[in-house]
Amino acid sequence: MDEKTEDNIIDAFTAFDQADDDVIQTFQLDVSSLRGRIVRLGGVLNNILEPHSYPNPVAHLVAEMVTLVLLLSSMLKYEGIFTLQARGDGPVNLLVADVTSEGEVRGCASFDEERLEHARQQLSALETPETSSNHLAQYLGKGHIAFTVDQADSEERYQGIVELQGASLVECVQHYFNQSEQIGTGIKMAIGKRGDQWRGGGVMLQKIPEDDGYSETSRGNMDEDDWRRAMILLGSCTDDELLDEHLHSNILLTRLFHEEDVRVFDPVNVVKSCRCNEDKVLRALSMMSVEDLDYMEKDGEISMRCDFCSEEYIYPRDQFKGSDFAS
Repeated sequence: MDEKTEDNIIDAFTAFDQADDDVIQTFQLDVSSLRGRIVRLGGVLNNILEPHSYPNPVAHLVAEMVTLVLLLSSMLKYEGIFTLQARGDGPVNLLVADVTSEGEVRGCASFDEERLEHARQQLSALETPETSSNHLAQYLGKGHIAFTVDQADSEERYQGIVELQGASLVECVQHYFNQSEQIGTGIKMAIGKRGDQWRGGGVMLQKIPEDDGYSETSRGNMDEDDWRRAMILLGSCTDDELLDEHLHSNILLTRLFHEEDVRVFDPVNVVKSCRCNEDKVLRALSMMSVEDLDYMEKDGEISMRCDFCSEEYIYPRDQFKGSDFAS
């Protein structure tokens, strides 16, 4: 995303008429030459989760993936789709979230209900609360997480894959950047309900690579004391602050980094949007074999449901001839 937009140093005493929500706010700490972004989610997150009626642990994981994909995508300059996907051998075997360069985001999960309930009973017996810090081991198990960038109007694709390890998805992402990309990365994230509404928030800080040219203040190998201080300040951010619908992101940044000269850039609005449509469904069904179409038929109809938005498409079976060869 283009960072060359109007920016300003936050005035700690600036009044904001209302809190921001469903936005990505990119920022920079001028004193320590760190770049970052903060994500605050409310209505968009609920619009993604509500059509599925996921059990709480699954909804929590999907919310984490959506928040993470927005944090990560905002550090990239791309035109297309950025996808974050986790696969494991646990009760939740698939988590996917993606976002376009225009801020259109979606997410979904696949899980085994029986195994999920067994895992929840085990946690209950151990009197272990369901939090982000135990979701990885209990619900995803062993597997990997993949980062993919598909450029629009191009066959060019970038993909990075790292093993699921640590106690949370956040730790997996931090491990990827620290080991694979060799970019110091710190993330603080919170997911939770306020009343009956899901909310999500996260702050991500990164060192500026020596050849990045991200800002005029870039100074290559930054002072490790600055990095440690920034991580301490980031760690002081509470879940309540990240999930507070009445707290503006810029005020929160000022609380955390008031001595760091926080410079903010134009925020990016986020919307829920699914790319499924009737043309895509019709093309998919027309390429299926007769055998597959017959298997899908029920009462003379064939239905397909989008995993992301739960939109259902229903057609008469005789609308499709199908291929004589099994796919």
